[in-house]
Amino acid sequence: MADMAKHILVVEDDVDIGRLLEIHLTDSEYAVDIVKTGNDGLQSVRSKKYDLVILDLMLPGVDGLEICRYIRSLPTYTPTLMLTAKSSELDRVLGLEVGADDYVTKPFSVRELLARIKALFRRSEAFGDKTPDLQKPIRGEGLYIDIEKRKGLVRGHPVDLTAKEFDLLLQFALHPGRVYTRSQLLDAVWGYGHDGYEHTVNSHINRLRGKIEKDSANPHFILTVWGVGYKFCEIGTSGLQG
Repeated sequence: MADMAKHILVVEDDVDIGRLLEIHLTDSEYAVDIVKTGNDGLQSVRSKKYDLVILDLMLPGVDGLEICRYIRSLPTYTPTLMLTAKSSELDRVLGLEVGADDYVTKPFSVRELLARIKALFRRSEAFGDKTPDLQKPIRGEGLYIDIEKRKGLVRGHPVDLTAKEFDLLLQFALHPGRVYTRSQLLDAVWGYGHDGYEHTVNSHINRLRGKIEKDSANPHFILTVWGVGYKFCEIGTSGLQG
């Protein structure tokens, strides 16, 4: 069973918090590596493949944002969860913008943290190699989504998407024509216990439209269904490629 355990890297300079995380993650049957500096964290992700990385935002040397940027530059996708003592919206947005999948502010509930970790693993596995079709690109009408590499092209040009923007685009593209409420998108993309509001969805969709639409004021791909939510356009026979 130990060989099947998810492997988590924790980069945390607070010894007490690191020890607390090690105890509870190990009790939850995860394999855990703990490092205390940003440089050690960067070296760890360069030398080993992890199933999840938990990062403190403020670290000696290389900070959590820089490590997160590096992880997102890799060809394989690794979920990341940001820990921070700061509760300001700016710090949360910075973490999400550089590619963090979720965040928890200190002091945090261990139960909530474990629930968020499980939610990240569920979302990661939903797009994993268990379903062969999900490894094939989505393409159509100038849009190309490489699910395995988590990259997007629009009219042949690379699009710089944050982790959440990519997850949101993929959620839509896998279900063209389906109408989502904002609450449903929060649950599907942000997962269990996300404390954001529905305007979080609106702001991400606005940014995503700005990156993939020719005219974000008259969108072609992500359509507003007034009084309900949003849906993704039907891209004909191009959808999931065989």
